Amino acid sequence: MSGAKPKGPVLFDLDDAPQITEPVTPATAPVVPDLDTPKPSGQAMKTLAVVAARPRNRLVGLFWSALLSLIGFAVSVAAWDFVTGLLERNAVLGTIAMVLIGVVLIALLLLAGREWIAIGRLKRIDTLRVEAEAALTTGDLGAARRVRDQLLTLYSKRPGLDAARATVKERASDSFDADAALDLAERHLLAPLDAAAKAEVEAAARQVATVTAIVPIALADLIAALTANLRMIRRIAEIYGGRSGTLGNWRLTRAVMTHLVATGAVAVGDDMISSIAGGGVLSRISRRFGEGIINGALTARVGVAAIEVCRPLPFHAEKPPSVTRLMQRALTGLIPSGSATPKD
Repeated sequence: MSGAKPKGPVLFDLDDAPQITEPVTPATAPVVPDLDTPKPSGQAMKTLAVVAARPRNRLVGLFWSALLSLIGFAVSVAAWDFVTGLLERNAVLGTIAMVLIGVVLIALLLLAGREWIAIGRLKRIDTLRVEAEAALTTGDLGAARRVRDQLLTLYSKRPGLDAARATVKERASDSFDADAALDLAERHLLAPLDAAAKAEVEAAARQVATVTAIVPIALADLIAALTANLRMIRRIAEIYGGRSGTLGNWRLTRAVMTHLVATGAVAVGDDMISSIAGGGVLSRISRRFGEGIINGALTARVGVAAIEVCRPLPFHAEKPPSVTRLMQRALTGLIPSGSATPKD
């Protein structure tokens, strides 16, 4: 230690150091960046859309058909043995059992008939839309007038459309081309139905976004998305006149999700993520809130696809609904002012 030089004072230059004028408090402290948290991606809605739109496997379909047929056959044989056994033991009890089984069979037939009628309504809407698209493409005035008359018949008993039907009938002779004939029906007959369908989409998007953001339970967002989307699709079908039963609603849901996946609308791009939850107010609130907004936006996209599938006319005179506008109205009051909204 004899050769070591004594340490002198150390000088620090404080000219470039930041000057603290106010004490730092939790309210004024900068936000701690959450670098390890992944961006919200709307995984619940993506999973729902992909699963619902998955193509059918013929082998799996054959298996389930054979299994259900076997179960039905076994139940029928068991019921027959049950009734005949009761008839041998006691005629009164056997008669009661036979009557009850007959009631069950009649109820099943009625349910099957209702499903058949519901699927027929959906096919009727599909046929009208295909004929309208063909009339617009070819400019066939006669075909357009037939579609317009079928629309009048379809909504002949719809409450609230009396004035619209009267206007279409009154101005029918003024249409001299296919575009004018169908635009007349679209503006007066479908505009009120479009407004009701948009309201259903907004309600479903608001519900999915709220549940995803508030309920911290595993699979809660997936269950909320499933129930809200099924109910929304069924209600949109009812609004446009295609009331569906259980099987019809599942068939319609598959058609909507297939349309959504085919058009690529289910994919959430980086621009959408950044505009919703990648910066600004939403990123300072919580990732869960951003996930809810994206799930709500994807629900709105499902609603737009459902409108396009269930609507008896393609959008021509009227503009198709915008996901941005739907989300703005759906989330009014739920997100702070000035936060970004999703883009189409």
